[in-house]
Amino acid sequence: MSDVKFLVVDDSLTMRRIVVNTLKTLSYTGVLEAVDGKDAMAKLMSEGADFLITDWNMPEMNGLELTKWVRSSEQFADLPILMVTTRGNKEDVIDAMKMRVNNYIVKPFTAQGLKEKIDAILKSVEGKPA
Repeated sequence: MSDVKFLVVDDSLTMRRIVVNTLKTLSYTGVLEAVDGKDAMAKLMSEGADFLITDWNMPEMNGLELTKWVRSSEQFADLPILMVTTRGNKEDVIDAMKMRVNNYIVKPFTAQGLKEKIDAILKSVEGKPA
């Protein structure tokens, strides 16, 4: 399980650190970082990832646009996506789910909350090739 390679996308260095440190405490060592959707696209193309954790609100390309690109890409269409955002209203959650994010967590969150979302997503995609 700890060999899952994560790509953490957030324009906030502080938020990326929180997510990365949480992943490390959960024994996930393979973690890449990107500052926005365009950076994330480049990292996915060059280095790949098994799991995407993305913020919604970012410059250049936001998390919803990134999700749309991932889902329309033949190579990454099945990539598990966890949206991490301050946008907690029902319409935003519905919009994200329509784009086929696997799950959604609202900031601020706890390490336990993040772990539960990741575990639920990984369990739902088990049996599919990583």
